[in-house]
Amino acid sequence: MNNLPLPSKSLLEDLNLFCTVVRKQGFAATALELGVSNAFVSKRIAVLEQVLGVRLLHRTTRRLALTEHGTVVHQWAQRIQEDVDQLAEAISQKGSAPRGLLRVCTSSGFGRNRVGPAISALARAYPDLEVQLELLDRPVDLVAEGFHLDIRVGQVQEPHLIARRIAANQRVLCAAPAYLARRGMPVLLAELAQHDCIVIRERDQDFGRWKLAGPDGEDTVRVKGALSTNNGELVHQWGIDGHGIILRSIWDVGHSLADGSLVRVLPAYHQQADVWAIYPARLGTTANVRVCVRFLEEWLGERRDG
Repeated sequence: MNNLPLPSKSLLEDLNLFCTVVRKQGFAATALELGVSNAFVSKRIAVLEQVLGVRLLHRTTRRLALTEHGTVVHQWAQRIQEDVDQLAEAISQKGSAPRGLLRVCTSSGFGRNRVGPAISALARAYPDLEVQLELLDRPVDLVAEGFHLDIRVGQVQEPHLIARRIAANQRVLCAAPAYLARRGMPVLLAELAQHDCIVIRERDQDFGRWKLAGPDGEDTVRVKGALSTNNGELVHQWGIDGHGIILRSIWDVGHSLADGSLVRVLPAYHQQADVWAIYPARLGTTANVRVCVRFLEEWLGERRDG
């Protein structure tokens, strides 16, 4: 990697392509995202390796892995991308107007019902902004996966990220009237252990272990049931169908509580699950992130349920 040429437009483009290959973990997925052919992706990576004089990737039929040199190049390529983005913003004639790519992730149910409509309105307000929204019901590494912004319901545990609360929210216990007529209404939190509970494995949820705030502070109960899933919308529907007690965000079940298809259980208890905008510290001053976070905060505030 000695005596490298000065960065050119094609070299910068190939470095960006290389970062996408690493993020998508494959040539085919990269080609699909960028709208190009697999052969084009393969050729540009080969050219990049030739220019740098090193091998960047170990290729097998199942996966890609970074070589030692590839890891170094990937780290520098990400820094170069950030510097170029910030340079473009600094000299933009529109100043703080958002433009270019913004990669956002959130959970599937909240994304479809809340973030998706908000992004639609954001796109109309800022036509120069290109938003990629991914719905992921798993923990996300923002930096490693190349996301600029994570809209998260629940806890924030990463100290190296900036977290801004953009909406208040709680998870509440509820069940269908038919289930409660059949099994009875629990009076004590400990009684949940003897009930059918529909458990979920979402980003910040401890599977089968509900930690709740109540009159005497925080308490924890182990729950179980015949049904479990990693999809919140299924949990909501199974609750309405009478399969058991659920713990869901008020934004999700507010309408069902209002129309009577669900009933609050142990209303003195709840789980705090505010909505947070989370982003790397280096992106905190960029127009794209700043405008999107402010827009989502206003959007969610105007459409709060419950």
